[in-house]
Amino acid sequence: MSDEYKEKAERIKKSYEKRQAAATEEKGLIIVHTGSGKGKSTAAFGMLLRAVHHGLRAGVVQFVKGAIASGEVEAMKSFGDAVEWHRMGEGFSWITQDQELDRRAAEKAWAKSKELMNRPDIGMVILDEINVAVRLKQLDLEEVLEALRGKREMIHVVLTGRGAKDELIELADLVTEMKMVKHPYRAGIKAQKGVEF
Repeated sequence: MSDEYKEKAERIKKSYEKRQAAATEEKGLIIVHTGSGKGKSTAAFGMLLRAVHHGLRAGVVQFVKGAIASGEVEAMKSFGDAVEWHRMGEGFSWITQDQELDRRAAEKAWAKSKELMNRPDIGMVILDEINVAVRLKQLDLEEVLEALRGKREMIHVVLTGRGAKDELIELADLVTEMKMVKHPYRAGIKAQKGVEF
């Protein structure tokens, strides 16, 4: 190992240890996964697996997405009552082409979301594609912000979907933007099991 490599690694270690020592607060986080790239929901479901491993009960509310078969829904059934899954969307807007239907579905999903966020037995709630519902004005942004500001202290809330509003990004504790660099659809490759669904 070169001296230069070792010195760089030591600097990184000291910086990490300093940040780690300064991070003493514990709280439930508001997490936003947004951007045009694939992987926003997938990342959220990975967090759900971690949460369940650590003994947290989790709830998932799927906005927008309809009853499309997907591997994660079936896989999560193996966790029994540790995970509650609610698919409440009618499908993407270009499929439904019915603004009122989409708005009613979003409102029902939002009611379920608030119920789960208020339940003391739930440690993490994933609001899958809620950013899309807010962007399309199926939900009122101010109402969502108010509920997030008033959430229980130790619950983690994960919001996924393209086009997250600036106000949600500002409120969040952790924000990740997925950027699309390349996608198989553009090369004429259809959706693949285990990747897209």
